[in-house]
Amino acid sequence: MLLSGMARADAALDWLNRAAVAAKQQNYSGVYVYHHGEHVEVLRVLHRTDSTGEMEKVEVLDGTPRKFLRVNNDVYCHLPDGKSVRLERNAQRRFFPALLPAQPASLLDYYEAKLGGTERVAGRPCQVVTLEPRDGYRYTYYLWLDKQTGLPLKSRVVNSSGAVVSMFVFSEIQIGKAPDAQLFRNDLAGKRIQQASLDNPAEVAWNVTPPPGFERVQEAVRSLPGKQAPVTHLVFSDGLSVLSMFVEPVDPQGQTLRGLSAEGVIGIYAREVDGHTVTTLGEVPNKALIETGNSVKRK
Repeated sequence: MLLSGMARADAALDWLNRAAVAAKQQNYSGVYVYHHGEHVEVLRVLHRTDSTGEMEKVEVLDGTPRKFLRVNNDVYCHLPDGKSVRLERNAQRRFFPALLPAQPASLLDYYEAKLGGTERVAGRPCQVVTLEPRDGYRYTYYLWLDKQTGLPLKSRVVNSSGAVVSMFVFSEIQIGKAPDAQLFRNDLAGKRIQQASLDNPAEVAWNVTPPPGFERVQEAVRSLPGKQAPVTHLVFSDGLSVLSMFVEPVDPQGQTLRGLSAEGVIGIYAREVDGHTVTTLGEVPNKALIETGNSVKRK
């Protein structure tokens, strides 16, 4: 019995490895829907790999027009004003269906991987794989992986009470045919390029202890619209779940959040430390937000 349990775990990891490789190496194009609490967006993704590397274009098809273009590790975000582009070099940012880390085995310390049944997504048979948390710091992930290629075609994050926190699902997908290279042309003519401050992160003045398995993957001190002073932005991830933290001077005029609140199914935790407001949020249980927020101390 033990052997069959181990064999099943190995089979689930094999699927996760296939999925991680497919999202980087397959050529594909399609339209997917992103559900996030009450919020719904429709996006088109084009992905191409050739001798120059990896190219990806993601366009938001409804609401405010936004377009992201990734060329290997550089991400260009064409902003809604049509006149400016934000550039992140060596960006951590990955877009669905590239949800998994390059080495999915690293997740197994914190999640148990299980094989589910076969279900169809966008007309294609998929293997369902579940990642169940081994502790109270993360949610359960369900992945629907294309049987033929391993490419993730749907993902769902579910909290401990069974409510769906977020979901991505392809409504149509074409796999195997490379989108024309012309479609990835980066039109920068006459546009202002803003370098994201990730190139030269200022010294972060705070010590933070995130939950087990979460590592700091991004840090920046950036000016945000409507904010008087620069805001320190830190991002922590276990390779799948992501937790963000913002630290900013208390605004005496502003309305400030305190304690735990929620935006849809996303928790937000805010507290004051040394004249600064510390806000933690992400698709993680409240326990992770509260412990991370409470760990913040000035260096």
